[in-house]
Amino acid sequence: MDYLFDAWGAVKGKLKDKYLFIFLDFDGTLAPIAQTPKEAALSERARGILKALSGDPRLSIAFISGRGLEDIKNKIALKDIIYAGNHGLEIEGPKIKFRPLVPGRYRAVIERIKNDLEQRLALFKGVFVEDKGLILSLHYRLADKIKIPQIKTIFHETIISYLVKGRIKIKPGKMVLEVGPPTEWDKGKVVLWLLARQQFGLEKKEILPIYIGDDLSDEDAFKALRKKGLTIFVGSRRDYSARYYLKDSQQVVEFLNRILEARYAGINGSKKAF
Repeated sequence: MDYLFDAWGAVKGKLKDKYLFIFLDFDGTLAPIAQTPKEAALSERARGILKALSGDPRLSIAFISGRGLEDIKNKIALKDIIYAGNHGLEIEGPKIKFRPLVPGRYRAVIERIKNDLEQRLALFKGVFVEDKGLILSLHYRLADKIKIPQIKTIFHETIISYLVKGRIKIKPGKMVLEVGPPTEWDKGKVVLWLLARQQFGLEKKEILPIYIGDDLSDEDAFKALRKKGLTIFVGSRRDYSARYYLKDSQQVVEFLNRILEARYAGINGSKKAF
């Protein structure tokens, strides 16, 4: 995994004369990880760059987030962008609206798990259950570190019977454990589906996909796109399948700004920077 800005000359060359499809995670990627999901915010600089990029007819942007669909739409609040919430279980954007089929009894299962977790973890400070409709997230970032093994044990005890029966799937993340439907659908399949859909619309024009993410759930997308485009991990770890890395969300914003500058320079020799 190479540091992207050290390889900028080669990367910039790949951007030339191609239709770009930029896929972004939100928390920990475009916005710093916050103590609680509600506190995470998009900087005005990032918003300005995204707005400018989204107006480029040679480019598409999609957010692939673990947040619920309405949540991620409200956080970004820009038009002409594709929003994929709950790791792609809900997708909306220009001329697109997608919901996968989930078992009819799934919602009742999620409700029982939610109630059980809230009761069993009520005495643990800094722990809360977030109901995102199709996915249930147990957040323990604010919990006492000594208590975390016990919290995880209670989580697994609560969901094990449903997991064994194939009624749910679980997904770990950064200081979060998630319960989702037992569907064969992940961020890798989401980006390939969106990419194929866009390619159909553009016919023979070459598309360069760019995927940027920071969490274990992004690994499926890194693997799916590694030989197809640019894959970029955000953070200090180097054991992901991404080709490049950036250190933090500020560098992600700077990378997007460099794309914007390169695009404007390609049009009229000028640069537009934020």
